Amino acid sequence: MNQKKPPIDPESGFNSETNTFHSLRPPIPLPPQHLPISVSEYAFSLRVNSPWLDSLALINSSTGQRVSYSEFTRKTKTLSSYLHSVLGLSKGHTAFVLSQNLVQVPILYFSLLSLGIVISPANPLSTESEISSLIQLCNPVIAFATSSTAHKLSNISLRFKTIVLDSPEFDSMMTSPVRMIEPVEVSQSDLAAILYSSGTTGRVKGVMLTHRNLIASVAGPYACRTERESPAVFLYTMPYFHVFGFFYSLKSVALSEVVVLMERFDLTKMLKAVEEFRVTHLAMAPPVVLAMAKTDVTKGYDLSSLEGVACGAAPIAKDVISDFLAKFPRVVFVQGYGLTESTGSVCRTRGQEETFHWGATGKLSAGFEAKIISPDTGDALPPGKQGELWIRGPSIMKGYIGDPEATSATLVAGGWLRTGDLCYIDEEGFLFVVDRLKELIKYKGYQVAPAELEHLLQSHPEIVDAAVIPYPDEEAGQVPMAFVVRQPRCSLGEEEIIDFVAKQVAPYKKIRRVTFVNSLPKSAAGKLLRKDLRKIVSANSSSQL
Repeated sequence: MNQKKPPIDPESGFNSETNTFHSLRPPIPLPPQHLPISVSEYAFSLRVNSPWLDSLALINSSTGQRVSYSEFTRKTKTLSSYLHSVLGLSKGHTAFVLSQNLVQVPILYFSLLSLGIVISPANPLSTESEISSLIQLCNPVIAFATSSTAHKLSNISLRFKTIVLDSPEFDSMMTSPVRMIEPVEVSQSDLAAILYSSGTTGRVKGVMLTHRNLIASVAGPYACRTERESPAVFLYTMPYFHVFGFFYSLKSVALSEVVVLMERFDLTKMLKAVEEFRVTHLAMAPPVVLAMAKTDVTKGYDLSSLEGVACGAAPIAKDVISDFLAKFPRVVFVQGYGLTESTGSVCRTRGQEETFHWGATGKLSAGFEAKIISPDTGDALPPGKQGELWIRGPSIMKGYIGDPEATSATLVAGGWLRTGDLCYIDEEGFLFVVDRLKELIKYKGYQVAPAELEHLLQSHPEIVDAAVIPYPDEEAGQVPMAFVVRQPRCSLGEEEIIDFVAKQVAPYKKIRRVTFVNSLPKSAAGKLLRKDLRKIVSANSSSQL
């Protein structure tokens, strides 16, 4: 009698009956969904089990300012009380945050989350017009900025005034006598954050993440923690407004990690901080890994404390990982794949053995399922076949704020999130990202929407038409490159175009290359064929176009 083959393959996690991949990682305990608990309360509840209840929480690497966990907890409670009882902030309000990485930011985050206030953080490099668009999306009642960014909010009308984080006023809010307030009941289904993700249309989208989404993302690393003799010392190179940094701000509290902050990233200052503060773990984007692996920049620094490096936000070449590990053989290199819409990591490698599965971004994290969908037929495909990655799990976003059309295009029946990425999962369950079906440009981990830049270029009186595509760059991953059709007998030059765009966008969105053409390839329906331009770049990237 033939034994029935189990539906889920123990190697790949593929269920041949449903054509769905399942995570083979051990399941992770989550609080019952009906239990009212905020993600800040959840992170604090996990920290209760820490053997280091009053270890260091935060260090500002440039000023040396330190905050212990007892101080962090006290300041969070005091600030919550002040924001609620003095300012009048309450559950359901939204707070806009425009700040570089300061020790005040995670304290602010935990205070707001505990009150059920929605956090909407943005890149401090954003221009006033970009900020205005974000404000219209998230509709905040209050803004928190810094002395260097507050002027960008001067023309914004809010119910409450903008509060400056690096000011004596904010310090007093965190240290003033505590006014006892009733605990706010926060449901896990309540909105916790609105983070920003650029779409291919050029419209910025506000990704709505719930407390449940964030709790699920914190529960994973907590369940996988290892026993240590002393707290891990994490240096953050990624910003708190990015999903990577936002999630890490919560995860670090749950795991009692010491967090070393950099207000502005600088490679030599990062290396000095690793040496000075005996950093054990670095979280960084591929360009930093590339610099550490392929240059002499690390010479003269004592990096012997380093145990692990987590790399995400953009793809990384396998030869870069190989060079890095040859240079730092004792360091465990962790790669991950995730999106703002999935509250960060969906897949990640574990241990050095999985890192050597070259090109892979890891295996599905606990609680996640995946499908590989053929872009041509819409069928779910088996291991080894390429298609669009669809994912499902407890940290998938609620949707895009104020954009039901984009939400319904991305979140489809059954709770599946369409990633827009061309991927495959191999026979061992490892995910490989082949290319982006989405046309976003990834510049040092930042998302740049080509259409946004095209619209800007097309607004120039001497430009007839324009297209923007990614151009490969070893340091940045990709840079925005423009194909421009000029008006007849126009003498507009490359530098003028670069400068025209640079004045209107954040630095990471700047056009870095310009090629002048007589026309742009378009379909019969008039749709721009960027793929044809990408072929030209691919064929000529080693020479000057």
